[in-house]
This record gives sequence, structure tokens and C-alpha cells, in this order.
Amino acid sequence: MVVYKRKKVNRYRGHSNHGGGARKKRRGAGSRGGRGMAGTGKRAGQKKAGMAPVLGRHGFLPLRTVTKVKTISVAYFTKTRVEKMLKAGTAVKEGTSVSIDLRKLGYTKLLGTGTTTQKLKLTIASCSGGAAEKIKAAGGEVITAAEKSTPSKEE
Repeated sequence: MVVYKRKKVNRYRGHSNHGGGARKKRRGAGSRGGRGMAGTGKRAGQKKAGMAPVLGRHGFLPLRTVTKVKTISVAYFTKTRVEKMLKAGTAVKEGTSVSIDLRKLGYTKLLGTGTTTQKLKLTIASCSGGAAEKIKAAGGEVITAAEKSTPSKEE
């Protein structure tokens, strides 16, 4: 005579742990090969794929030593954006060029991605070489913090 045996999984429907206890006691570190990065050490005759940068001494830098660099690109300065900046008062018209102090806007570095046709006079803490060339090619100039802090030869 065949006896119908009810499967255990049917009894566990609606119960989150399925009889494994509150902290899943059935699954120790043994079934996972250890905890965390265990077993990824340097063993003879084998290499763990993708573990090379993890092995060795690494760490974190304290936040007080990390300086955040907020960048802006040359491509940002289109005709419409410069006109909006003039209306908002963040840019000033000086003769034929437009003067913008990017440090007051919170930017620390000017990058050379893109092009601009605007004649700009930009003041910023640091600038890439390509960005300075592109601004000068458009008829403008870039004033960096290093240039402002050093006295000129005329003085």
C-alpha cells in the first residue's frame, strides 16, 4: 500500500526561515567556503581570477586629506549660457570680452573638453593646458590662482 508523505516544504509555506532558525543556523561558514574573502590567499600553484588588486595592503584615506575638485569644461561656455550668466550677474562685460570668476561659482579646475567661440576672461584656481589654449584661440585669457599670487616683474 502506498502512503502519501507530505513534503516538508509545504509545511513551511508562509514561514520565512523554513525551520532553519531565526539566524539561518543551518548555513554556517562551512557551506560558503569561509566568511568574507576567506580562501582567496596566495596559494602555491594556483591564481585566483580577479583577486590580484584585492590582495595586499590597501585602505582608505581620511576625509580631511581628500580635496574635492569641481571641474567645468570649455564646452560649457556657449553663447546662450554666457548671456544667461550676464543677466544673472555672475558674469561681467568688460569691453569686447566677458569676465567670469569661476572660483565664486564653486569651480576649482577648467578642463579642455569641447570648444568655445566666446571671448572670455576666466579666473579659476587651476586650468589644463588644452583649456588655456582653446580660450586663448578664441581671443580670451585664463587667470589661475598661481598667476594671481605671484607678483609681476613690473612691481
